[in-house]
Amino acid sequence: MDAAMDLNEIKALGFSLRQIDQTLLKSGKDSSIKRIWYQGDESYFDMFFGIQNNQIVWFQFTLRGKVLLWDKDKLVLYTGTTGELDPDDVNYYPSSKLIKIDSKVDFAFVELVRSILQTRSGEPNFEKALALFES
Repeated sequence: MDAAMDLNEIKALGFSLRQIDQTLLKSGKDSSIKRIWYQGDESYFDMFFGIQNNQIVWFQFTLRGKVLLWDKDKLVLYTGTTGELDPDDVNYYPSSKLIKIDSKVDFAFVELVRSILQTRSGEPNFEKALALFES
């Protein structure tokens, strides 16, 4: 991940995120959780929410082989890597990710994700995601 990403690139990434038709998502085990998917212009750039009672219960943000995760049961942010950029990944499926959690949180990536989300502040789902950084 390029640590020196400039403001224009951050803005371009944020504004490229578009909500995907919900009918493309499979229903999870708990039908009370609404799943929302945003996809950016870059390959392997997307954001998923699980929302229940108007609150995020699960969040995943992936960009360039990195991932940021949050889960209501753990209440902390996790970072990791995905197998999407590995050309030898024989388990590749376009709609799934193999995730390896980092042993230490990648705070530079956390701040990058926050910066990307801030480009869309004022939009309800992005505001909910930004609130996760305050917990």
